[in-house]
Amino acid sequence: MAKTSDKPVAGIEHGSTFRDKLYTSRTLILPDSGRPLAVFKAQVSVPATDTEALEYLKAHEEFELLQE
Repeated sequence: MAKTSDKPVAGIEHGSTFRDKLYTSRTLILPDSGRPLAVFKAQVSVPATDTEALEYLKAHEEFELLQE
């Protein structure tokens, strides 16, 4: 059985990770573009260049920006 890792993958750009205060797993749909964001283990990560997702997550109280 394959084991998953919580370590970041080399080559992935840095971004922000938010904690979902309400759910451990869900799919968020961004209102402007309709793109999905996956919450996994009560966290959702987005690249620093994804302004739409960052603005959405910062605007909702159920998401808390984690210190990295």
